[in-house]
Amino acid sequence: MKKQSTYKRITDISLYDFMRRIPDEQTAEQYIIQLRWRGEPVCPKCGGIRIASTKDRKPQPFRCRDCRSHFSVRTGTILAQSNVKLDQFLYVVYLLTVHPKGVSSLQIAREVGITQKTAWFLAHRIRKAWEQGGDLFSGPVEVDETYIGGKEKNKHESKKLKQGRGTVGKAAVIGALTRRGGKVQAKPIQSTDKATLQGFVRETTKDGEQLFTDEHKGYAGMPEFDHSAVKHSIGEYVDGMIHTNGIESFWALLKRGYIGTHHHMSKKHLHRYVD
Repeated sequence: MKKQSTYKRITDISLYDFMRRIPDEQTAEQYIIQLRWRGEPVCPKCGGIRIASTKDRKPQPFRCRDCRSHFSVRTGTILAQSNVKLDQFLYVVYLLTVHPKGVSSLQIAREVGITQKTAWFLAHRIRKAWEQGGDLFSGPVEVDETYIGGKEKNKHESKKLKQGRGTVGKAAVIGALTRRGGKVQAKPIQSTDKATLQGFVRETTKDGEQLFTDEHKGYAGMPEFDHSAVKHSIGEYVDGMIHTNGIESFWALLKRGYIGTHHHMSKKHLHRYVD
């Protein structure tokens, strides 16, 4: 029987297995070396592979014999200026990844044994590393928009905008989901006008692909796509292959995270939570 690799993705294992595989900071460092450099340290400054270990790991654990710079597994990463232990860092990555509705900074602080302030900054650094990008989606692609924020009726009287209900006081978010693999790209937007909605579609979807949206007028007039719309206004949610159920399931998870985990996502940092 083939021995199971120590470097299996941490999101594919149970918490019990994670604690066995990453029991201390030294193991965590070796895990990151394997992920980042495939087994042996590489100089992040010059790309050199002639690397020496420094005595007492000072000023850094590794020294490049080519450019003589010192570095560690933290150099050039989101942990470059952090004092959080590497095994704690990997555990926070694990928590944020395996919980689809997110984990609050208070919960991270309790589980990891750090302050809430440290947990908050660490979680946002990890979300920063998850910023989206990559190739354009192939079809079929679903595109939809939603609104994130608290209900007016649940706000303190002094914070009510008193401008009606519905989307008042909420932030608009748009997303695209490819049914080929279920990947999602999403981001907050300032407006749901035609230019914004169609601009996002063109930023995320290849020309000529199947595109499914609702009947929002902002999506009308994109001849470069094979575009079909489901008519929510008349109670139509599925018409054969035409629906936006996939991206709406993503919105459901995001909103459950808002309501049940974080309780508030500021507009300043909303893009991090969406990522």
